[in-house]
Amino acid sequence: MKRTVIIDALKSEALGQPIHVCGWVRSRRGNKNVSFIALNDGSTIKNIQIVADLSKFSEEQLKPVTTGACLGATGVLVASQGAGQSVEIQLTDLEVFGTADPEKYPLQKKGLSMEYLRTIAHLRPRTNTFGAVFRIRHNMAMAIHTYFHEHGYFYFHTPLITASDCEGAGQMFQVTTKNLYNLKFDENGQIDYSDDFFGKQAALTVSGQLEGELAAMALGKIYTFGPTFRAENSNTPRHLAEFWMIEPEVAFIDKDELMDLEEDFIKFCVRWALEHCMDDLEFLNQFVDKGLIERLRSVIDTDFVRLPYTEGINILQEAIKNGKKFEFPCNWGDDLSSEHERYLVEQHFGKPVIMTDYPKDIKAFYMKINEDDKTVQGTDVLFPQIGEIIGGSVREADFDKLNAEIERRQIPMKDMWWYLDTRRFGAAPHAGFGLGFERLMLFVTGMQNIRDVIPFPRTPKNADF
Repeated sequence: MKRTVIIDALKSEALGQPIHVCGWVRSRRGNKNVSFIALNDGSTIKNIQIVADLSKFSEEQLKPVTTGACLGATGVLVASQGAGQSVEIQLTDLEVFGTADPEKYPLQKKGLSMEYLRTIAHLRPRTNTFGAVFRIRHNMAMAIHTYFHEHGYFYFHTPLITASDCEGAGQMFQVTTKNLYNLKFDENGQIDYSDDFFGKQAALTVSGQLEGELAAMALGKIYTFGPTFRAENSNTPRHLAEFWMIEPEVAFIDKDELMDLEEDFIKFCVRWALEHCMDDLEFLNQFVDKGLIERLRSVIDTDFVRLPYTEGINILQEAIKNGKKFEFPCNWGDDLSSEHERYLVEQHFGKPVIMTDYPKDIKAFYMKINEDDKTVQGTDVLFPQIGEIIGGSVREADFDKLNAEIERRQIPMKDMWWYLDTRRFGAAPHAGFGLGFERLMLFVTGMQNIRDVIPFPRTPKNADF
C-alpha cells in the first residue's frame, strides 16, 4: 500500500479508509487494553496517533515499539477520540523497520540540554526543536531563491576555492595537496607552492562577493547563496567557521536603493516564515522564545530606521552619560559591538536599524568613500536579538580611488588583477550586501546559539560528523 506522509494524513478527511504511514516512534503509552503510539516522519512538527487494540496485538509484537524505533503502520483512519488531533489510525498491521534499544537510545529523556544535543548532532534532527529548525531552514532557502528569481536576479555560482581574500583579514582555511611533513621553501624561506595542485597558495572562500561583482558587471543583477569559511578562533554564540551567505550584487543602484533592497528582502523572508512555517513557529514560540512570533510580525509591520553611524555614536554616548553601562567602549571610530547594536535596536528605537556611513578604517577596502574622505557608504542592518544581520555597501567603482585604498592598506593584490579589471573596463556604479544565513535563522527561530541552526556546526576544535 502506498505511504501517506503524516502531514497529509493529519489533513485527510477520508475517514473509514485504509491508510499506511511510516515514521519514528516519539512515545508509546497505554493500559492493559490499548496502546497509543505517537509517530512522526519529519514532514510536520505534529505526530499522528496510532491506536493498537491489545486484543489484536500481542505484547511480543509490540515489544520493539520503543522511542526511536522506525515503523510502518497500516490501519483505518478514524476521528480522534482524544484532544490535540482530529484524526488517528486504528492499527491493523505493523512492520518494524528498525529497533532502538531503550537502554542506549540517547533521546529517551526529555529536557536534554542544547550542549548535550550538539554532541549527538547526527540524532538531534529527530527532536521536535531541531525538526522545526531544519524545516524552517529549508523554507528560508526557498524564500531566498523565490525573492531573487521573482525580482529578476540571476543565481551565480562563485568558487569555494580561491586565491583572494575578500575581507583582507587573512583568516582563511588553506587548501593544499602538499606533504606538510616535507615542505619545499624558496630562497626567502617562504613555502614554495609551485608544485602544489593549483601552483599557488589557495584557500576556502570567505565570501563570493568579489566574483559576484564581476557577474553584476555583465548580468546586471545577481545573487550568490552558498557556503563560506572563516578561520576565526571565535567561540561565541554568533560565529561559525563554516556558514552560508546570501550575497546579491546589483549594477546601477545607489545607497538609498540598496537600503530599500535590504529592507524589502529581509521582510519578504520573515513574511515567508510566518506564511509557510506557522506550526513550527508556534512550537518554538511556546518552548524556545515566547516573544518570537510577535517579534517577527513587528519586523514586517514597521519601517526600518536609517541612522548614520555618527548619530548612532552620539546616541550611545548620551546613554552612557545617563548611566547606561557597556562592556566595550563606543567612541567615534570604534567598530560597534553587538551590545551597542542591540541597544540601538531594542531599547532606543524599538525597531530594526540600517546604520550607514561608517568610518572608512573599520570597513573593507572596496566600499565607496564619501566626500568627507572619512566615512564610507556602508549600509548594515541591525536586528533585535542579533545585532548586525546584513552587511552591505556601495562599492567603489573608480579605479584610481580603489587602487589608492588598496595600496594605503597594503593589501596583497597580486592575484586579483581580474577584480581591478572591472574598474578598468566599463566600470559601473554598483552595490550589494551579505547576509549570513545562520544569523537570519537565529532571528526567525528564536534559537540562542548559531550552532543550533545549522545541522553540523563547524567551530574551533569541532569538526565532528
